[in-house]
Amino acid sequence: MKRLEKILKEKKYIKIPLKRIATNHLELKAKINGVKGRFILDTGASNSCVDFNGIDNFKLIAEESDTKAAGAGATDMETQLSKNNILKIGKWNTHKLHLVLFDLSHVNTALTDHNAKEVDGIIGADILRRGKAFIDYSKNVLYLRKTKK
Repeated sequence: MKRLEKILKEKKYIKIPLKRIATNHLELKAKINGVKGRFILDTGASNSCVDFNGIDNFKLIAEESDTKAAGAGATDMETQLSKNNILKIGKWNTHKLHLVLFDLSHVNTALTDHNAKEVDGIIGADILRRGKAFIDYSKNVLYLRKTKK
């Protein structure tokens, strides 16, 4: 595995620690618009999202959306959209990030029912694609390729 880490470092990848929580999800810390938060890494989520309760905290400008969200046992959920946000995960960052906003209470209830802490949102496949991600599940590490300036 040291070889993989060395190769990714040479390719300008940034190493980001992940924490395996009680539900077996991987959690990471990130900043949205300069504000710290806790997020689940979800390779099955098409878009990154934030709970409605985080709109003011993360300085998001919410717009109406006709899109319905589904996942984690819930369907047909109302959403809003927040465009052009800044996301920073460790030393990796991206601008012009669009976030889906919806009620994550069902996710947080499932987490707290298993003695895990609530999260502010989910980092999804949009970020994993943008960062050309590699996940080392054995070491609980996410690698994202440094964005070009």
